Amino acid sequence: MTGLLEILKEFETAEDFLEHFAIPYEPRVVEVNRLHILRRLHDRLAVADIDAMDDARLHETFSAFLARAYQDFVVSDARAEKVFKVFNQAGRPADAGGKTVIPLGQVRGLARPDGP
Repeated sequence: MTGLLEILKEFETAEDFLEHFAIPYEPRVVEVNRLHILRRLHDRLAVADIDAMDDARLHETFSAFLARAYQDFVVSDARAEKVFKVFNQAGRPADAGGKTVIPLGQVRGLARPDGP
């Protein structure tokens, strides 16, 4: 594992990442979208071959992906960006008067895909 990855493992907040990579940010944007920003970063990194990168290339890639992830939520919002499954379900017809319903058992991981 590279030195940069060891450093990044210690970070706990979106602000930690943004500050480390010296990406200017508006605290209000991050307060409202921190999980979405980190998830978008994660999704972008998932398709990059980070194992083959040295620290310099890794730093450049993380910085660029994080800046783009942050910017996505400066110009848009969580509902429009649909980072999480709940937003992907929005707009689909639902059985509960237009509301998305997720059974409690499914939230707790108890429900099986083929039934209760």
